[in-house]
Amino acid sequence: MQSHILSIILFTPLLGALILLFVPQENKSAIRWIANLFALGGFLISLPLVPMFWAQRFDAQQFKFIEGTANNWIPSIGAGYNLGIDGISFLLIMLTTLLGWISILSSWTAIENRVKEYYVWFLVLQTGMLGVFMALDFFLFFVFWEAMLVPMYLLIGIWGGPRKLYAAIKFFLYTLLGSVLMLLGILFLYFHHHTLGNPYTFSIPALYTTAKLIPFGTAVWLFLAFFLGFAIKVPMFPFHTWLPDAHVEAPTAGSVILAGVLLKMGTYGFVRFSLPFFPQVLTNPSTFWGVTVRGWMIGLSIVGIVYGALVSLMQKDMKKLVAYSSVSHLGFCTLGIFALNQAGLSGSVLQQINHGISTGALFLIVGILYERRHTREIAEYGGISNVMPIYATITMIMFLSSMGLPLLNGFVGEFTILQGAFTANWKWAAWAAPGVVLAAAYLLWLYQRVFFGTVTNEKNAKLHDLTPREVLTFAPLIVMAFWIGLYPKPFFQILEQPVKQIVQTVQPTNNNAPVNAQVLPSIASPSTETSWKGTASSAGIDLSKGKDPNSSWKGTASAVPPGANNRAALAAERTPQPKASN
Repeated sequence: MQSHILSIILFTPLLGALILLFVPQENKSAIRWIANLFALGGFLISLPLVPMFWAQRFDAQQFKFIEGTANNWIPSIGAGYNLGIDGISFLLIMLTTLLGWISILSSWTAIENRVKEYYVWFLVLQTGMLGVFMALDFFLFFVFWEAMLVPMYLLIGIWGGPRKLYAAIKFFLYTLLGSVLMLLGILFLYFHHHTLGNPYTFSIPALYTTAKLIPFGTAVWLFLAFFLGFAIKVPMFPFHTWLPDAHVEAPTAGSVILAGVLLKMGTYGFVRFSLPFFPQVLTNPSTFWGVTVRGWMIGLSIVGIVYGALVSLMQKDMKKLVAYSSVSHLGFCTLGIFALNQAGLSGSVLQQINHGISTGALFLIVGILYERRHTREIAEYGGISNVMPIYATITMIMFLSSMGLPLLNGFVGEFTILQGAFTANWKWAAWAAPGVVLAAAYLLWLYQRVFFGTVTNEKNAKLHDLTPREVLTFAPLIVMAFWIGLYPKPFFQILEQPVKQIVQTVQPTNNNAPVNAQVLPSIASPSTETSWKGTASSAGIDLSKGKDPNSSWKGTASAVPPGANNRAALAAERTPQPKASN
């Protein structure tokens, strides 16, 4: 089982979808039971992966539980059915199987029309999401990436709200545009690998080795192609405009899985592809309109944090408020990624898990009120804690989790991200910190208006509290929120090895040390040749040897961007050492 556990986890939801095709659509009860059994089964089947992975968490091998080989699926083009995971994808897979089951369970009474099609597409979506996190072949990755686009489009377009078609088409066009640009970048990596004398292959580990040899100017364009694909999916500011519409119009379960898992595809792409494939782009001091590429990434992240929180404060619709809060929270995730140090990256991945737990619960909370009252307008409520005390208690716990209260999961992720950002540049952390305060403001103000006071609207006086099924959907999320908040050590241990490898790739001479101003010059001023010569001299390199065409370090030194001390040090390491005389 261990050798094929990824394939078993991957195709369990798809098997459920195929079985549902043979169930008469009039038998809604059987359809619901089968869908929920396969969703729960997918989660239970993934649980043995936890002790298996835990036993290998410190192994030096980058990917574990590898299935298949490169080029074994479509050998003529170099595509292979090749699966494997590291600590980052492991946590996201477990999050996906958990939220997939919770989402399907929450749909029991919410979906009454075209029930069979709804559950079939939801289970297909589940397989697509899992495949993205498991694929070690770019062709296979892109198949799964696109495969999850169609089910989400249909879930919004068929079972969504009054403006469902507008939201579905907007979601589809935005994400398709990003996918096309990413595909162009994949094809360039594919052909570039072949031009270096290697066979055609879409194998991601193989492309890792040759992507670093791409000239800087070309690498910038490739980084931009991947960036647009992932930034739209996150979404980062200013590519976020599809998200509020998609969230507001999607059914409750669709919003849960969209916020909890689909948005993580973008941040996962940054960590898995953008950083390892194009480290020279992020560490190069060259500026574009006076700012480095890394500076642009940090700037957009900080703007997203503050902008998303401010817009959340102004919302009158509860679901739209939670949607804009995702823009703010995921801004913290991208800030941690582009801090380019171990604290930032570890905090970012953990915060992605936290966001799936907390924001997934927030959409469930909004959906429960909507099922009872069919309105999400904040002004329609007040004093709900008097008639739904269990619901009010669970809501308070998840609100505190989302705003980052100590002892709950959100605090650990945000604190670690801000620590990484502060280590890289204290100004980044200073600009991002107000997002934490604003999160408390819009969540507590929302809670005050909806739950406190007396019941002023007679329609709310007879609302019934949570059913056992609804409590069950929240129970695992509450357990995870307290577990990560009280004892996050196992999660950081799982992330330690993959994060360390990424940091070493991006900062090869800096190892696990945090990025600082000495490694990257100020983004406002270009580096000078003098600073480069000083660095080379301190590294023991004689620049006069550059006139010798046979000098072994010349190629490396010529590719070193002026002022990048870490690159000069790498050139020094490659300089041949003189033999000791007898």
